[in-house]
Amino acid sequence: MTRKRSLRPDEMALWQEVARRTVPLGPKRKPVVMASSGVRKTNAPVADKPAPLAAFRLGEASLPPEARHDVLPGIAERIAAAPVAMDRKSFQRLRRGKLTPEAKLDLHGMTLDQAHGALSRFVMRAHGAGKRLVLVVTGKGKDRDSGGPIPVRYGVLRHNVPQWLCLPPLAPLVLQVTEAHISHGGGGAYYVYLRRQRQ
Repeated sequence: MTRKRSLRPDEMALWQEVARRTVPLGPKRKPVVMASSGVRKTNAPVADKPAPLAAFRLGEASLPPEARHDVLPGIAERIAAAPVAMDRKSFQRLRRGKLTPEAKLDLHGMTLDQAHGALSRFVMRAHGAGKRLVLVVTGKGKDRDSGGPIPVRYGVLRHNVPQWLCLPPLAPLVLQVTEAHISHGGGGAYYVYLRRQRQ
């Protein structure tokens, strides 16, 4: 037979602290009442009634369905929706392919690690040389999704380059990123408009 021992004062203080901080998992239950027949009687919680449906007549237009999925838009839509940080007139000329890039980097055939390093070096060198507009060619990418449970994006470099340009150490150097005009590669290339060098 095991013998019960009393708690030491430090154990009792610890237990009281634990009991004080404990949060109940659910609502408090009402005590169980025994009926005169000896059967346990519980007061079951009453379920809330669902809200009544709004009146609807045949032929009446229904409300549009709520958007249930928060699907991330494609890379082209996200870049197009980004606010214009550069001069609007220059931006319009850029979008129409009227501005000529001063330097070009082609990332075709590179792995993600190689491409990230090459992009960082290229943008830093171009900014150091005082260039304003450069072209980064990623290619449109190949469809490598094998149909597994985790989908693989179409064009890995095409999706990663804009993200890399928005992160340090490149973010302070970049003013605007936009998809290139068809004459410079279209959806497989990006114009990167760099900030002026601080004097």
